[in-house]
Amino acid sequence: MAALTIAVLAIGALGLGVSASAQWTTPIVSAPGLQYRTFQSSAAGSTVSFHIYTPPEYASQPTRRFPVLYWLHGSGSATAGIAPMVNWFSTAMAQELLQPMIIVFPNGMPYGMYCDAASGSRPMETVIIHELVPHVDATFRTIPDRDSRIVEGFSMGGYGAGRFGLVYSDRFCAASMLGAGPVQTDFMDAPGGTGVPPQLRASIYADVWNSDPAIFYARSPWALSEVHRDTFIVNQMELRIAVGESDAMFTPNVDLHNRLIDVGIPHQWSTHVGVGHDTLALLRAMGGANWAFYRRVLPVPCDFNSDGTADFFDYLDFVAVFSESAARADVNGDLIIDFFDYLDFVAAFADGC
Repeated sequence: MAALTIAVLAIGALGLGVSASAQWTTPIVSAPGLQYRTFQSSAAGSTVSFHIYTPPEYASQPTRRFPVLYWLHGSGSATAGIAPMVNWFSTAMAQELLQPMIIVFPNGMPYGMYCDAASGSRPMETVIIHELVPHVDATFRTIPDRDSRIVEGFSMGGYGAGRFGLVYSDRFCAASMLGAGPVQTDFMDAPGGTGVPPQLRASIYADVWNSDPAIFYARSPWALSEVHRDTFIVNQMELRIAVGESDAMFTPNVDLHNRLIDVGIPHQWSTHVGVGHDTLALLRAMGGANWAFYRRVLPVPCDFNSDGTADFFDYLDFVAVFSESAARADVNGDLIIDFFDYLDFVAAFADGC
């Protein structure tokens, strides 16, 4: 799946003049397990759409609740990446690399930047955080607490995931920034190689931040990391940043990584040789460490065999995969299957998860 910020922004350069208020609903995307849903937003004064994936266990185990991952798309299209990501996550679940979970795909609009527009015309952040998240918890069988809720995204979505993770560490247990942008300190200081036409960049700047550098900076991970550092640390928020070394976003991400070190924000950092601004290429390059991240940040499921009941058979199934050194036995997500995984599972099982 190619870079939405690089390849698609240029295609959409003439489309930004359309009122953002007309984009609160998107076309329907079809994929196995995927649903198109809408709700009435008080903040937007409009019907708002989103897509949501539920794993097969959601239907087969009608009393079971599931953790939730909010996947934030990149710029240029609110829907182009949904089907490939559904395939990516559902395949991992089928291979037991990822526990069964609900995946929510919010409508971030082509250039919504996951910020409330400074003009007040488009309350994007408010709609997602204060309306969509509670709506999903009220409508689907989620585990409705921060310890079972992750936010992740690529490109513009990575920027949004970073913002949400820093500001709302009381609502998410982890945030994942992949090929994130814009993460420079000046929006109009475009990283070389983005291919974003200057007139489009200026239009986004005006639409989201009123062309005001102070507003852009105040809402950036650079500023938010300092403002929310103490709460972030107290809440033991997990943050990861990954970027390809051939990505135009590479240098700004390196700068942000160093900024977080200086501010004192703990985070997982990885770069990947030969990877450009491409979602799936980056995820594939991350390999087993990608799946270990989810295993580390999400609670250990007592229902290890996914039969809808937590009992001694789950313990026996864990012992079986542990003895085979299967990836699923890496309970603590450290990429090493050892006795610490066994101890963590037994402790979680004894506590009733």
